[in-house]
Amino acid sequence: MFNSAAATAVSLFCVGAVFGQSPAPSSAPTSSSPTLAKSAAPLPSATPTTDQIINSLGEADLQAAVSLLKANFTSPDAVTDTELNRATLTGLLVRMPGGLMLLPSREAGAAEPSSPFYSEVFESHIGYLRLGELNSGNLKELDRKLQEFGQKKIDGLIIDLRASNARDFASAADFAKRFCPKGKALFSVGKPSARQARQFTSDRDPVFQGLIVVLTDADTSGGAEALAAVLKLYNRALIVGQPTAGRAVEYSDQSLPSGKVLRVASGEAVLPDGQSLFPGGVKPDLPVEMPAIEKRQIFQQSAERGMAPFVYETERPHLNEAALIAGTNPELDIADAQRRLRSRPSQPPRDTVLQRALDVVTSLEIYQKH
Repeated sequence: MFNSAAATAVSLFCVGAVFGQSPAPSSAPTSSSPTLAKSAAPLPSATPTTDQIINSLGEADLQAAVSLLKANFTSPDAVTDTELNRATLTGLLVRMPGGLMLLPSREAGAAEPSSPFYSEVFESHIGYLRLGELNSGNLKELDRKLQEFGQKKIDGLIIDLRASNARDFASAADFAKRFCPKGKALFSVGKPSARQARQFTSDRDPVFQGLIVVLTDADTSGGAEALAAVLKLYNRALIVGQPTAGRAVEYSDQSLPSGKVLRVASGEAVLPDGQSLFPGGVKPDLPVEMPAIEKRQIFQQSAERGMAPFVYETERPHLNEAALIAGTNPELDIADAQRRLRSRPSQPPRDTVLQRALDVVTSLEIYQKH
């Protein structure tokens, strides 16, 4: 795992990238222009949105609005109790994304096909693990690969959770135990109907204790979100990619008289420090955008081609130790990059999230060596 000095280096790197630009000139008056400052007109307040207005209404306002609608709407027969109830459910589905879902049948709510486990080694010492569905089969694959990585002296690990989900938090805890310290509380899952939350604790020594980077996006959901959070908490893992789905919950499927199903979030995962992962999810330390359709296409093709073709280009010089020591970054040579782009045929999609993670691992390892 990378130490506090390395983490500070990454923070300073990110801050420098943001604030190293020339500041835009300010049009605000300075203290040397008191007359101008006094005469400046106040900025008009922004018009509140419909959501903001609705959220500001109290119980009395809401009841009055419905009564006035029934009494004054041009088609009173349209404002029936059924329509009001339908509008209520529609609004709740919009206002509670991930917390409430309406399914046409129980069959439609069945689990999606399991995402497979995948692994690869980059640059002979960086392990890449795409965990897929957090189930028992993929857990066995993880154990086998971690043992193999130990024999190969892998010192950096990229854990890809961009195709991972788990409605079973016990399975998510089993994956976390391979990396988190023994005896540490991982997370708990509490329900309003239960007297006590279920606690998940690591009961074994971790198999890998080196540098970890975790990849996430909106397809990272359920127990996989809890796994990403505890890796950051105990392994100081850097999160790269996009925010997770914000669905680190257990669902309860409730049948409706018509046979349709109302899926309700009935329990939520909470970290040892009391932080809930619902509905906010896990935010990346290093945001990197990537279209979901390209990512899924790459994952499908990687079974036959591996991930390297989607990370490295033949003519693309990538960040390395020599470049860092020289204070250069070949990847930022925009003019050459544009020239190469114009002179070559169309290229396969690039996994920009994994590319960035590999560059981060390289940077941190070089920093630790020096």
